[in-house]
Amino acid sequence: QVQLVESGGGLVHAGGSLRLCCAASGLTPSYYFYYAMGWFRQAPGQEREFVTAINWSGGGTYYADPVKGRFTISRDNAKNTMYLQMNSLKPEDTAVYYCAARKTISSQTVPTSGYDYWGQGTQVTVSS
Repeated sequence: QVQLVESGGGLVHAGGSLRLCCAASGLTPSYYFYYAMGWFRQAPGQEREFVTAINWSGGGTYYADPVKGRFTISRDNAKNTMYLQMNSLKPEDTAVYYCAARKTISSQTVPTSGYDYWGQGTQVTVSS
């Protein structure tokens, strides 16, 4: 059974940094599939949106335009953990951030939708 638990959220001033972590369990690849992972966020009154994703091998990533150049996604499969380093934070980055995982046939796939598993979310608040 897959479980994802986020941590690292909090309150930060604009221009500051935060590092989110996603501890995963049950993400064991098989001959038939791997697990890509991603981060999504949902601001009050808005729909959940894609932020960034990383493939199983960690060599492929994709970022939504609003976070390009400021956020960095990474993963350590040996520790079953994914990270999101967020720099130069802006008030519009304020949201609940969710960790997600998705089965993929290829270890190289970097999906932006269709995720199978979700964490409970962690709040990130950026003050102006």
